Amino acid sequence: MTKADGCPGDAGTRSEPSPSIPGDTAFKRAEKTEGDVNLSPRRAAFVAAEHDQATRDWLARDQAVFFRQSLSTPCLNVLSGAHGAWLTDLGGRRILDFHGNSVHHLGHGHPAVVRAVRRQMDELPFCPRRYANAPAVELAELLCASSPCGPSKALFAPGGTTAVGMALKLARAATGRFKTVSMWDSFHGASLDAISVGGEALFRKNAGPLLPGAVHVPPADPGRCLFRPGGDCASCGLRCAAYIDYVMGHEGDVGALVAEPVRATTVVLPPPGYWRAVRDICDRHGALLIFDETAVGLGRTGRLFACEHFEARPDMVVLGKALGGGIMPLAALLARADLDVAPDKALGHYTHEKNPVACAAGLAALRVILDEDLPGWAATLGRRLLGDLKALSARHAAAGSARGLGLALALEVDCPEGDGDAAAAIADRVLYECLARGVSFKVSGGNVLTLTPPLTISDEDADLAFSVLDAALAAATDCNA
Repeated sequence: MTKADGCPGDAGTRSEPSPSIPGDTAFKRAEKTEGDVNLSPRRAAFVAAEHDQATRDWLARDQAVFFRQSLSTPCLNVLSGAHGAWLTDLGGRRILDFHGNSVHHLGHGHPAVVRAVRRQMDELPFCPRRYANAPAVELAELLCASSPCGPSKALFAPGGTTAVGMALKLARAATGRFKTVSMWDSFHGASLDAISVGGEALFRKNAGPLLPGAVHVPPADPGRCLFRPGGDCASCGLRCAAYIDYVMGHEGDVGALVAEPVRATTVVLPPPGYWRAVRDICDRHGALLIFDETAVGLGRTGRLFACEHFEARPDMVVLGKALGGGIMPLAALLARADLDVAPDKALGHYTHEKNPVACAAGLAALRVILDEDLPGWAATLGRRLLGDLKALSARHAAAGSARGLGLALALEVDCPEGDGDAAAAIADRVLYECLARGVSFKVSGGNVLTLTPPLTISDEDADLAFSVLDAALAAATDCNA
């Protein structure tokens, strides 16, 4: 690693991209963004060094026809297969998937989901909106029976972003108020209404006028508390929650608080008692509590719903990503049944809102999650892997705090010199060292290694991924490498 990467010490002998090139500038600007940076100079270097000509040709064709956008295009690789916990690229290399865009709770191509999709395509491939169909009804019944909101009703949509939009519309209809409170740094989707309540600068910057009444507060992040920096959460009186109370009292007409119960991309857990306090605050001010569990729900945290860890019953919960079994796009809004107050409004009038093939996939996926107790396995394996992650933190100078809940795990990368840009550069190098060794995961917030394996992953595959991460941390922090 050279000084251009931010590691102190000698430059070594390896040739590295110049820090002055445009890609590197974009990389540093995006240090605090929602995900790893597809304009990192290491991305181009990886593509040039690791791929054959056929792969590079497909990547060039992809970039030629798709709009370039942060975190997506240009792409990293070309895939030809996905089975279980593993991806296969065009060159035949296998990649252990600890990323999966959070859709792969059951791994890729789970046989039960594949069978359900094939059968449904033969029987009823589409259902116009004016008709009901059995897979949609059965999936809604199973979800509502498990809902953390109590007696519930459901709406379906093609994706989590649209489900968030439905929640916002239902909150307006139920309360007669349009204002919301949500968290800075949160992510609720990429549409204009979702980025209005979201808090990621990457999505909001220069986006123009957003939804009126979208008020933001600091997140409950014990590691970066703005109210008591470096203090003890147990003794501060939950000032982060008290600030929400102040904001709602000041506004006077907030209709809903929208939040992730666990910050998905950086796996930030709130301090004890936080969500119970927020639930009470919402009740006092007449606001609904909406939990967005698009990425962390359906068993990933060791409970079917992440909010079940925090003893705070939501009024609505949004699900997505894994709901479609990793095959079909599908999301859901679950809400208290007594909020069924807008029969004259189109809350979610989407062409594929009750798509029978998507719902068949979701029904099969949810049955596997429940019947095989995947939340229980996520809790058991997650406890062991969190211990392994803490051991890595103790062993490597650049590895900072380790945290997790179930199989949502994160390891912060710290530069020994305390330089944030340097920490981001080290995290970037760890990512590409792991990719070269066949393990994929996400970098979030610039310097957080986010590890989200399938809930079906074996002990052996989990251990393999952690041994690769161990080697990559050693290589990425070796200044003479």
